Amino acid sequence: MHVLVTGATGFTGGHLVRSLDARGDRVRVLVRPRQGSHPRTVQGADPHAGSAPDQPIEVVPGDLTDAAAVRRATEGVDVVYHIAAIYRQAGLREEQYRAVNATAVRTIVESAQAGGAKRVVHCSTVGVHGDIEHPPANEDAPFRPGDIYQQTKLEGERIAQAAARDTSMEVVIARPTGIYGPGDRRLLKLFRGVARRRFIILGAGEIFYHLTYIDDLVEGLRLCATVPAAAGRTYILAGGEVTSLNRLTEIIAEEAHVPPPRLHLPVWPFWTAGAACEALCAPFGIEPPLYRRRVDFFTKSRAFDISRARTELGYAPGIGLHEGIRRTLEWYRREGWL
Repeated sequence: MHVLVTGATGFTGGHLVRSLDARGDRVRVLVRPRQGSHPRTVQGADPHAGSAPDQPIEVVPGDLTDAAAVRRATEGVDVVYHIAAIYRQAGLREEQYRAVNATAVRTIVESAQAGGAKRVVHCSTVGVHGDIEHPPANEDAPFRPGDIYQQTKLEGERIAQAAARDTSMEVVIARPTGIYGPGDRRLLKLFRGVARRRFIILGAGEIFYHLTYIDDLVEGLRLCATVPAAAGRTYILAGGEVTSLNRLTEIIAEEAHVPPPRLHLPVWPFWTAGAACEALCAPFGIEPPLYRRRVDFFTKSRAFDISRARTELGYAPGIGLHEGIRRTLEWYRREGWL
């Protein structure tokens, strides 16, 4: 197929580009000019994982908020994988999150329809469900977004669905859980903290944490794009194993050949300190050294039911936690981060 990938310079988008190219798809990417024009320099690309692509990857310079660039990028493709988003960055206004994570979604869907595409795969997040009170949660669980990133991702989902109705475009929404693997840096602090025997657990550590290995996610996204019955559906894409935070850190420690973390501290002093840091740093656009979202990592359960994706897509996560964590640790070591 001829496909467009947005967010190709990020972790998930980079892996997706490499995988689709390796399968023989013609890949086009929409890349902001200041990030460079070559998609093989993406964050997620693992220089030790496979050879260079066999065919050139077409690069369209442009921004998601530039409707003309989006129209150029979507012209003549069969499928659009919309991965790009603003994640969490200090000093950004809510309008900036909303412009990229929500408003631009309609531009993507409408442009894809005008350009002749059959389907848009819109990558959202399980964060739209917030803290899971009665795990495991499925796609019909209540929405409880906890911050501007999650709020605008939920808005993006609703805009995608509305645009699909208005255009008759096939839209599939994917909600990944915490993504990890070679190239990831979001969970680096967790892996490095455990490997260096410096990780402290706030609270009891019995909340659930559900990870998705990047290769499994990429395959799930491909299935969202190619399975006919997926049109108009929403799928949670996650790994096949759910653990408590305590057990997750134990597995990381086992693969790093160090003792597991044993020190537990109360949550509330850190949550209070995080609120104070945010209040002091936000006016200056400074990344706070501690913030409440980081503390929430220790208090909010994330456990999900992937039965719908298994049944309707044939999604079958193939990388277990031990293997995925081992591969990730090896990559961190090669990069000199452990």
